[in-house]
Amino acid sequence: MQTVWLSGAEWFAVLRIGLGLWWLESWRHKDKKSWFAGGGITWAAGIAADHRWPAVRKGFDRLVKPHPRLMAHLVAYAELALGLGLIVGLLTPIALIAGAVLNLVYLVLMIHDWAEQGQNLMMVLISVGALCAMSWQSWSLDGAWGLFL
Repeated sequence: MQTVWLSGAEWFAVLRIGLGLWWLESWRHKDKKSWFAGGGITWAAGIAADHRWPAVRKGFDRLVKPHPRLMAHLVAYAELALGLGLIVGLLTPIALIAGAVLNLVYLVLMIHDWAEQGQNLMMVLISVGALCAMSWQSWSLDGAWGLFL
């Protein structure tokens, strides 16, 4: 593949690292004190309660609402783990798939918000592209250790 400046694998590594930075920023900008006290889940519960799809309301009420502190920690630390994993290229295919799934969950929850849809769809697109291009081949611990070849 002919490219300018970097190889194709290196360009996909750039996308992978950028996606990792995006996830890290999602984690960084959270008000952790409020978030871990249940603020984030309370906010999401309000959105789920008014959701146009009954399955989203029911799913949120069954899975998330009974465990607000656990879910708050799970979401925040998943974003941190995704960011760090993608930046250093550790367990990259797993991080790309998990990130795409988390973005799809966010997309479904925020289906009425066009700004959120754009961000989440873009992150899913980058995840799929980076996964299919095996972006861990360049500039990653996975590549250095010979994982996922």
